[in-house]
Amino acid sequence: MDNSQNLSYQAGQTKGQAQEKGGQMMEKASNDAQSAKESLQEAGQQMQAKAQGAAESVKNATGMSK
Repeated sequence: MDNSQNLSYQAGQTKGQAQEKGGQMMEKASNDAQSAKESLQEAGQQMQAKAQGAAESVKNATGMSK
């Protein structure tokens, strides 16, 4: 293999490694975004449950639940 072929091969290797690294970073970002979404959904569900509980408490305290 002459020098230009070697340089071309090395450039191809470097390009492939950069593409793989970019793919890994995109996958990690996607996973992080999904995790954040799930955390927010869980927090929202907890807040909704607390609000419903508070509303029931108010209804019970005021006699509106009957």
